[in-house]
Amino acid sequence: MPLRVERIEWMASPPLVPEFAIDQAHLERMTLGDVALEREVLRMFSAQAASVVALLASWPDDAAVLAHTLKGSARAIGAFAVADAAGELEDVIRQNGDAADLLEALEAAVDLARDAIADRLER
Repeated sequence: MPLRVERIEWMASPPLVPEFAIDQAHLERMTLGDVALEREVLRMFSAQAASVVALLASWPDDAAVLAHTLKGSARAIGAFAVADAAGELEDVIRQNGDAADLLEALEAAVDLARDAIADRLER
């Protein structure tokens, strides 16, 4: 049987890192399609996330509460990777486990979300 070769049209690969680390459809539902409200919510989340991660780095007594707060805020705007990372961190802190690696994962998720938010707000 002869080898059959077909030409395949070139197609761009999806980005390895999501272009926008926020679920846009979820965010639009939560802000009722109000673009000004969406932008304000994104600005507030970006500032809050940076502040909470900085506080968590010092392992305060209320670290689990801070992680829980960030988890809720992230879910509200559709930053589900941040929410998942914050939830895992919260669980391990409440169990008195070693959470250093989970804090690093949360920091990375927050950085990705904040970069995506900054890009979105520049448009």
